Amino acid sequence: MIQGKTIAFLVAPEGIEQVELTEPWKAVQQAGATPRLISTGSGRVQAFNHLDKADTFPVDATVDEVSAADFDGLVLPGGVANPDFLRTQPAAVRFAQEFFEAGKPVAAICHAPWTLVEADVVRGRTLTSWPSLQTDLRNAGATWVDQEVKVCTAGPNTLVTSRKPDDLKAFCQAAVDAFGG
Repeated sequence: MIQGKTIAFLVAPEGIEQVELTEPWKAVQQAGATPRLISTGSGRVQAFNHLDKADTFPVDATVDEVSAADFDGLVLPGGVANPDFLRTQPAAVRFAQEFFEAGKPVAAICHAPWTLVEADVVRGRTLTSWPSLQTDLRNAGATWVDQEVKVCTAGPNTLVTSRKPDDLKAFCQAAVDAFGG
């Protein structure tokens, strides 16, 4: 049960795959937790349905205003542009690293593990992602598997990963389970 917990959703100002934000967000809410949208800047973020602009969402706080200590877990939605931008932002990378240092669960889908590669937290872990990331993940010391969802407990925290939007049902369930554990 994750009743009363607060889960951070870290996103770039634009390029988030909308369904990879909204479906885990709903799953966290339905499980009784409070999701909060964290970005590198204030205002609103622009989501996409693949390459087409979709909805915008209000940012609750910036990475400079919060730390992992403020949250019980982290979700990293995908979209190609989203993690590609985040991995170039030292404050965003540091924010993700803090969850691993604190032993808090992290869930990342699709291209989102790029941010974790930059944070240097995948070494010795087994995870999945969008297939084009497998070489990057292996080069960063991870074992890549082609599975709907992979839950890895080999490190300081639980890491939940999935490949793509088609995996969202399994991803959301595994993430909520990890946040409750």
